[in-house]
Amino acid sequence: MFAKGQTVIQLFEQLAPKHYAMPDDKIGLQLGSLQKEIQKVLVALDVTDEVVEEAIQLGANLIIAHHAIIFRPLAHLQTDTPAGRLYEKLIKNDIAVYIAHTNLDVAEGGVNDLMADMLGLSELTHLEDVHTEKLQKLVVFVPETHHQAVLDALFTAGAGWIGQYSHCSFNIPGTGTFLPQEGTHPYIGEAGKLERVQEVRVETIVTASVQRKAVQAMLKAHPYEEVAYDLYPMDLKGRVFGLGRVGKLPAAITLRELTQLAKQVFDVPAVRVVGDLARPIRKVAVLGGSGGRYMRHAMFAGADVLVTGDIDYHTAHDALAAGLTLIDVGHNVEKIMKRGVAEYLAKQLIKSDTQVIASAIDTEPFQFL
Repeated sequence: MFAKGQTVIQLFEQLAPKHYAMPDDKIGLQLGSLQKEIQKVLVALDVTDEVVEEAIQLGANLIIAHHAIIFRPLAHLQTDTPAGRLYEKLIKNDIAVYIAHTNLDVAEGGVNDLMADMLGLSELTHLEDVHTEKLQKLVVFVPETHHQAVLDALFTAGAGWIGQYSHCSFNIPGTGTFLPQEGTHPYIGEAGKLERVQEVRVETIVTASVQRKAVQAMLKAHPYEEVAYDLYPMDLKGRVFGLGRVGKLPAAITLRELTQLAKQVFDVPAVRVVGDLARPIRKVAVLGGSGGRYMRHAMFAGADVLVTGDIDYHTAHDALAAGLTLIDVGHNVEKIMKRGVAEYLAKQLIKSDTQVIASAIDTEPFQFL
């Protein structure tokens, strides 16, 4: 059985929720419909004419890409323009396009974590914190007979995390009372008779991203016709998510050696480097895409080098003067998201017939001579 488009995206957004994205970022469904079965998903960095042809040949009817195909409101849709022809081809072949940009950069396991992993960095921190997960306390009253079943459902749904501790809860036994009215079908007792039941007050933590899922799981596991539960906002901060990563290499190497490593693991033919090639490097900052404006963030984090793309001339001079080395691996380095997202989504869809394929098309616009 093929997965519905909405199901595919719901599973993907467990990795990169929309609320991780930077303000005004062009993400989400940009073309087509998710109200259909998805035979194949093609994961791409850019949606070019060659990528669309690849999707057609493969029989893919959903493309998940990193870079948007619609950047600003359309004043018209003329099919004799390059963009118009692209949209027309997608529509005629019933291919939907979903974009995950900065939310995939911020996500744990997203673009920047992939970059850090490929360089072998450890003790990771963020280059810039951009999102703190909101926490709520979920309180529910459960009959003793179903106490463990409700707890298990909540924890399986992702509730109960405080920092790196899972299955966190507090449980208080007590007596619950209720009087079922006419027309009710109580699990315990009968209509018109006051009941006293040995119950447990369960308290646990839910994040904004799992709140709906946790509540639905709790309600499904709970035996009562009407479930008494509350959600309270909390001052306690949840996990912090951010752009870029800063980490340490296993051992210090020279800037020249790190440059060669970056070319190899990121599969790029050439890089631009700012700094003394003999300088020892231990602490590395990485940021996919255009990261020039994060130079000072890297310096503040104590990084020896910033590995990113699209460094402009004046930023390079500023870094040189400030003593920060730079490795410009190009914007196209973000192509590593194709493999990472495809592997993640394939695991999530393993019980369906929907296939996930990483695009084989190289969308690097530059040639290196």
